[in-house]
Amino acid sequence: MAAFSDGPLSRIGIHGYSEIRLHMPGLSNRAIQGVLFDWDGTLLNSYQADSAAYLAMFREMGISWGLEDLARHYSPNWYRVYRAAKLPRASWDDADRLWRRHYAKHSPRLLAGVRTVLARVSRRHLLGLVTSGDRDRVARQLRAFRLTRLFAARVCSGDSTHKKPHPAPLRLALQQMGLKPSACVYVGDSPEDLEMARRAGVRAIAVLGPFPTEKRLRAARPAILLDSIMELPNALRSL
Repeated sequence: MAAFSDGPLSRIGIHGYSEIRLHMPGLSNRAIQGVLFDWDGTLLNSYQADSAAYLAMFREMGISWGLEDLARHYSPNWYRVYRAAKLPRASWDDADRLWRRHYAKHSPRLLAGVRTVLARVSRRHLLGLVTSGDRDRVARQLRAFRLTRLFAARVCSGDSTHKKPHPAPLRLALQQMGLKPSACVYVGDSPEDLEMARRAGVRAIAVLGPFPTEKRLRAARPAILLDSIMELPNALRSL
């Protein structure tokens, strides 16, 4: 685990960046070459679509889960959710198929300010995407939002044999981008995102999003926690 992950939480508002180095002595002034992002909940406002698909799928599978159950056990690694719901392993493929069918009924949008943030960040850094979403769905959404070419690497579920929080997906993206972990930052909204980044030796920035991860995200003690993705450009300039 990198040294910067062990420091006290610095909760940063849009005007609070001048003090960031006082709270994070492990963060050096190394130049940031790459900024990699999670997709769902970090850039895409997809919780309503995601949760609706889960609950509809669970109903068809005979599992009486509600939003509170999903919020308590939510993880970007959906197999963890299946295990928490005691869904038999033999039913996982059917659950995947049902989830995709119900998700397709929704059209999630980008979070407010995402286009502006990506445009600003891309002027200074290479961008990458590391997501637990399946490639067909994420690729379709990227095309719809005309964002595909903005990302030098796009690693989705299935591109690696391991899922978050294993560092393999992030390491694959770094390999594709030709960048070292110490020269990069990963931005995500879940504790699994933080763990993946730390295990890969990449600096992590946590951002609060629409998914029910705030409590566990705080417990994971991120070095940087943003209220909004709009705060990211200033946070990057402070590192």
